[in-house]
Amino acid sequence: MNTKTRLIALLVLAFGSLLAGCTSRTSRDSSIPWTRPATWEGQIPGLSQPGN
Repeated sequence: MNTKTRLIALLVLAFGSLLAGCTSRTSRDSSIPWTRPATWEGQIPGLSQPGN
């Protein structure tokens, strides 16, 4: 294989890797409540309040 063929093969492989790594958003991706903390945040580990 000459240098030009190797370069083309490398570019095709790199482009294929980029296409294979793409994902699409689903409706579940936006359901995470980023604006409010989770119920367990801000507590001391092991000392949870009764009823939680």
